[in-house]
Amino acid sequence: MEKLVCIEKAISLSKQGFETGKGGPFGCVIVKEGVIVGEGYNQVTSSHDPTAHAEIVAIRNACQNLKSFQLEGCEIYTSCEPCPMCFGAIYWARPKAVYYANTREDAAAIGFDDAFIYQELSVDFSKRKIPFSQLGREQALLVFASWAEMEQKTKY
Repeated sequence: MEKLVCIEKAISLSKQGFETGKGGPFGCVIVKEGVIVGEGYNQVTSSHDPTAHAEIVAIRNACQNLKSFQLEGCEIYTSCEPCPMCFGAIYWARPKAVYYANTREDAAAIGFDDAFIYQELSVDFSKRKIPFSQLGREQALLVFASWAEMEQKTKY
């Protein structure tokens, strides 16, 4: 499947999502060996789920279809440059490439501005807009130690 056809499908999904009242104008297609294995569009407002971005929906769909928690050998085609959350999810999924149409600046121009999140990533925990505080580390470290000692586990 040609790259242009894939990005056009992602763009088509972005329009379908908002025209059907599901969410914002974002779509995503995941392809492996020339075949679409996952797709999605933004469903934040309809699902009442702030993580239901097009890329997240498509990653979940592809992983279910492939019966895998990673997207090795896959390409992601998305209608817009991924936000910080989707960027992280994409890296955890480990595809071989990402192609996008609109930029983050294009998204900001229509009200989807993630610049404050990019800025917050470099701010010390104590100075972030949403306070972060550490609690219960000693108890939580015991769970990590149990995991580390476990012989039969799926590493990722």
